[in-house]
Amino acid sequence: MSIRASLFHFTLKNRHLLKGQLRADIITKDTSIEKLRAETDAAAERLIKGQRDIQFENAVFPNFYSEWVIPQNAPEDKIILYFHGGGFVMGNARSHRNLVSTFVKALGLKALVFDYSLAPEHPSPAAVNDSYSIYKWLLEDGFQAENIAFAGDSAGAGILLSTLLKCKDEKTPLPAACLAFSPCTDMTMSGESHISRKKYDPCTPEGANETYLSYYVGEGDPRHPYASPLFGDLTNLPPIHIEVGNDETLRDDSVLFCQKAKEAGSPVSINVWKGMFHCFSLMAPMFPEATQSLDQSCDFLRTQLNI
Repeated sequence: MSIRASLFHFTLKNRHLLKGQLRADIITKDTSIEKLRAETDAAAERLIKGQRDIQFENAVFPNFYSEWVIPQNAPEDKIILYFHGGGFVMGNARSHRNLVSTFVKALGLKALVFDYSLAPEHPSPAAVNDSYSIYKWLLEDGFQAENIAFAGDSAGAGILLSTLLKCKDEKTPLPAACLAFSPCTDMTMSGESHISRKKYDPCTPEGANETYLSYYVGEGDPRHPYASPLFGDLTNLPPIHIEVGNDETLRDDSVLFCQKAKEAGSPVSINVWKGMFHCFSLMAPMFPEATQSLDQSCDFLRTQLNI
């Protein structure tokens, strides 16, 4: 692991000290979701002020807020539908502007980012239904499925994969490819990494997975494919590429999904990065591993979209 990555890992692991806290945060059902959302939005607002060579344009989708993130010289016909992360309970198109801008600058394509319904107010499958509706709108607006790729991070990457399964169920044309950064695919938390990587994970507060996933499932079935795509029918999927760190509790959500999809005959590939953490790829160019991961991810999409 590079020196820069090690320093970044250490800082994340000990970020509570920077806030004057002796102990790291613990997330429970008593934690205020409204406060978490406000803190996320405030932090994002500080980050996006320095963005250059990127345009943000409101989309005309009528059902909920969405916006285009457009790098210079992006083609008009080939696009990314981007599913933002946030533990299923927070985040939005605006809060993800910095991360998505980094991504589209590297890729050279514009992305549509949207505000799907959040838990606990709107548990699964609300977010998948929202995601499916905006994808259908893109198709009805004239974009061709073979010119659209899905991409997303964390919870959003899990919703991405569930949306793919809903497209299959509805016999809707599938996108050309999917790129998932550290997807959350299993609401039952069956992967052993939830235990074995807990002390190494610098990003996930104690109790966060249990709390957020229970909110997302609500009163539903945690094994339903629209909540946990790991348990869906993974045959006949388009090419999917996954980037994940070895030092994250959600590692096995990626590994197990990839294994099951390959067994079903679908073209899924994965990179598991030693020493890396949740969604590290989107930290490019802060350390070389992130840059390499993002570059490889962009190469995958360019190949699948014939760019």
